[in-house]
Amino acid sequence: MGRNWARVAVVAVTALSLTGLAACGTTGPKADKPKSGLFGLGRDKPKTGGPAQIGVNGYLWRASLDTLAFMPLASADPYGGVIITDWYSNPETPSERFKATVYILDTRLRADGLNVTIFKQVSDGAGGWVDQQASAQTETDIENAILTRARLLRLANVNQP
Repeated sequence: MGRNWARVAVVAVTALSLTGLAACGTTGPKADKPKSGLFGLGRDKPKTGGPAQIGVNGYLWRASLDTLAFMPLASADPYGGVIITDWYSNPETPSERFKATVYILDTRLRADGLNVTIFKQVSDGAGGWVDQQASAQTETDIENAILTRARLLRLANVNQP
């Protein structure tokens, strides 16, 4: 008798779950609306007639990728405006390595719409790495390089016939 109740309970829970899941679907014009995030949750992607748009300033995004192209890319989120590189060691100084995180904070091309964080590690000589403070000047230099590149990209785009 107890076994039948357990089977009935499993069937009932499964049926309710499937009914709830089916209620999540839509038909008609709303079904064509693109979504982002897990299972379509989160903000909507912009609907355009052309290629997909990114959520941040395109010049800053492209300039950041161009400027950090010498470092291996770990992840890039064009909607959130985050670029994370993997560790990079200069062949001339293999005992230290760097990692960068770039946050693009605005849709406009502005100097305060960009934040660069640099992480540094040095070799401990035994195969491990020890964290060290990266120079603030390094972060500023990379930010300036990105901003300069973004301005050049914008000027090249404005001057196109």
